[in-house]
Amino acid sequence: ASCLLVTHLSHQASLTLSSRTKTMVFVKPSKSNSYFKRYQVKFRRRRDGKTDYRARIRLINQDKNKYNTPKYRFVVRFTNKDIVAQIVSASIAGDIVKASAYAHELPHYGLNVGLTNYAAAYCTGLLLARRVLKMLEMDAEYEGNLEATGEDYSVEPTDSRRPFRALLDVGLIRTTTGNRVFGALKGALDGGLDIPHSDKRFAGFNKENKSLDAEVHRNYIFGGHVSNYMKLLTEDEPEKFNTHFSQYVKSGVDAENIEELYKKVHAAIRADPNPKKTVKAAPKAHKRYNLKKLTYEERKNKLIERVKALNGAGGADDDDDEDDEE
Repeated sequence: ASCLLVTHLSHQASLTLSSRTKTMVFVKPSKSNSYFKRYQVKFRRRRDGKTDYRARIRLINQDKNKYNTPKYRFVVRFTNKDIVAQIVSASIAGDIVKASAYAHELPHYGLNVGLTNYAAAYCTGLLLARRVLKMLEMDAEYEGNLEATGEDYSVEPTDSRRPFRALLDVGLIRTTTGNRVFGALKGALDGGLDIPHSDKRFAGFNKENKSLDAEVHRNYIFGGHVSNYMKLLTEDEPEKFNTHFSQYVKSGVDAENIEELYKKVHAAIRADPNPKKTVKAAPKAHKRYNLKKLTYEERKNKLIERVKALNGAGGADDDDDEDDEE
């Protein structure tokens, strides 16, 4: 019976194998064996989706006749809850960050909500521009565009020092029209940095007319698109408005005063772009349950004390014995 069972199972396996072979006979292999043998993996940061090395090489490549002059990049990155803007230069040892600004610093300037939208990106770029120029003592010479009108702006060089120049580094961000990265770019331009750019990707650019609608762009800079959505939800879906904009309601920000809020934030950034030091609470003293390890000197002193104590106790015993004999 066992032999018959084994024969039956082997016959079934051969039928299955033959059916698979028949179905796979017409499948042409797309990759040869040598392809996999010779395959070279990409750099780790490219596999992680962090660095575009093709763009990076072109951004950091410096003319040889400029010797050790750093080539600066205006780096903008977005996370779920933050915006990171940095002035970075490349060296053999690695990238060197000259200055940085973050969206989570904006509450110091009066903006507590909406820290990742287009208007917040503009504020972050403006903060970085004013900060790096103040660091270089060029903030009074290059004030930038004091009034954000939404029109394209490029800083003009003065008679003394040339403006601080940096190249926009977008990483692997899709450079679509109206992307937030261009909001940060506009903030840095209005802040007084010299960044080669075109107005084709700013919010409000019309592809057919090939012109920038400054009013639409200004609307985005001052959070007008957020204001319009707040009005829409207030009329159509009040319940969704209360959940979607709960932090706005809690902070007292509504569709009417949002533009004034951003104007105050821009003025506060220009008044004092220096980074604020956060006061951290002292760490709580934890109770120790095990003995602390003694140093060599402490162990040596402890041993000497024990020897002295033993000698003292031995001398006292000898005196007692002498008294007993007397």
